[in-house]
Amino acid sequence: MLGLMQDRPLALPHVFHRAEQYFGHKSIITATATGESAMPISQWAQRVRRLATVLDTLGISADGRVGTFCWNTGRHLELYLAAPCTKRVLHTLNIRLFPEQLVYIANHAEDEVVFVDRSLLPLLWPLVDKLDTVRHYVVIDDGADVAIPDDPRVHDYEELLAAAEPFEGRFVVEDENTAAAMCYTSGTTGNPKGVVYSHRSAVLHSLISLIADGAALSERDVVLPVVPMFHANAWGLPYGCLMAGSTIVFPGPNMTPQAILSLLEKHKVTITGGVPTIWMGALPLLADHDLSALRTILCGGSAVPKSLSESYREAIGVPMLHAWGMTETSPIATMSTARSHHDSMSEAERADVRARQGQAVPLVDLRLVDPGSGEAQPWDDTATGEIQAAGPWIAAEYYRGEGGGAQFTSDGWLRTGDVASIDSTGFVRLVDRTKDLIKSGGEWIGSVELENEIMAHPKVAEAAVIAIPHEKWVERPLACVVVAPGETLTADEVIEFLRPRVAKWWLPDAVEFIEEVPKTSVGKFSKKTLREKFGGYQVAGPIEH
Repeated sequence: MLGLMQDRPLALPHVFHRAEQYFGHKSIITATATGESAMPISQWAQRVRRLATVLDTLGISADGRVGTFCWNTGRHLELYLAAPCTKRVLHTLNIRLFPEQLVYIANHAEDEVVFVDRSLLPLLWPLVDKLDTVRHYVVIDDGADVAIPDDPRVHDYEELLAAAEPFEGRFVVEDENTAAAMCYTSGTTGNPKGVVYSHRSAVLHSLISLIADGAALSERDVVLPVVPMFHANAWGLPYGCLMAGSTIVFPGPNMTPQAILSLLEKHKVTITGGVPTIWMGALPLLADHDLSALRTILCGGSAVPKSLSESYREAIGVPMLHAWGMTETSPIATMSTARSHHDSMSEAERADVRARQGQAVPLVDLRLVDPGSGEAQPWDDTATGEIQAAGPWIAAEYYRGEGGGAQFTSDGWLRTGDVASIDSTGFVRLVDRTKDLIKSGGEWIGSVELENEIMAHPKVAEAAVIAIPHEKWVERPLACVVVAPGETLTADEVIEFLRPRVAKWWLPDAVEFIEEVPKTSVGKFSKKTLREKFGGYQVAGPIEH
């Protein structure tokens, strides 16, 4: 027996028309090089309709890839809807990738057009003759003092919109499994791999951002997505905000901590989200800003140090809301919202809970598997294993089958590469990445856990731990530490601080003080860079543990 419900596709046109019909009076605000621009959603929607016609005028094919090389702005949001609502595929290009990676990604995806902010032209234009399939470059003038090339392939965004008639009626995507957007992994090993999101996955993921134990987006919220729109669709916040009717504040090109905090204060932002490195940089400036409207700081991309989250709780009364996922999971897979069984805990115990990655959100399934034997591991908060994930917004394979399916199990689960333990109530505690684990004398040391303990030191700004070769133990931990401005610190002080916090055999064999932990294109610690730098490291003199 079948249900007797209407069969209507879960597709992004619904998100667009809902925002247009119900929330036309709400604002989309963008910080620019010269100030700010504000636009009601009603006007923004008309621009989306014109942009849809522009894609036809440019001759973009029926499922053509529409590249964007842009900051977080309202005009980038126009592309977020115009491309998928006309059955094209939005392809957000990461502005922080190496040139060789950008060329590879644009060619691999077969982008037909790239929309580029004027301020980013110096990064993109030297590569255009290597981009084999791109026929048009549309410059979005963000006020930057950058020359626009005199080239027939170059168009002005506003001129194209002004000349276009708006699309009339309702956008229709008949098949919810149609590709809506694609994003490439950051490519820390090998070439970046393409993850293709469907309309169905985007809509379902957006709904999860509205639930109470998710980001809890609502019409009353003012949301500032700090996480880049080229990074896993800004964690789904652009679509979620439009679905909820939230006011959106985009930071534009100025991503300094001071600029972010000023926007949070000025617009009484209630929800924001970004990677830990953003919030580390903002921490010393909190006292100078009134952030009393802020109720949620979404943080993910890498493990959030407990010390960072608790510093925010002490300074402004709002700890981090830890989330976990990856490009392949759209990205939200878990969120660490407090549950009723945490209410009886002490403040210190609740701080430990907040440092976890949290429970799987509805519709996502997780399992814990020994990466060697493939055996399922118990959820006892002690056993560790690789997290594998399944769900309606979890990738089933990479674009064009890149990677040969090695990251997907025979029964269709995603191998995340993250090692964790899970407690009896399903709260995930990230231990490491499989490639970053340190195997010392046959036993595993979790570099992420060790880093978090080091960063709890009041004189430490950042810390990353990598494996170095050892004749007897095969691998031992090396701590790469960034000292907080104005402070001094010795290796012995770091070891003594760690001694009561970790097992004796976890203590680093050496501590290297560095100016900055290198970052990947999405703001994560680049341990690959550190391993290359310290690959032949020799311990000058053993630290007595």
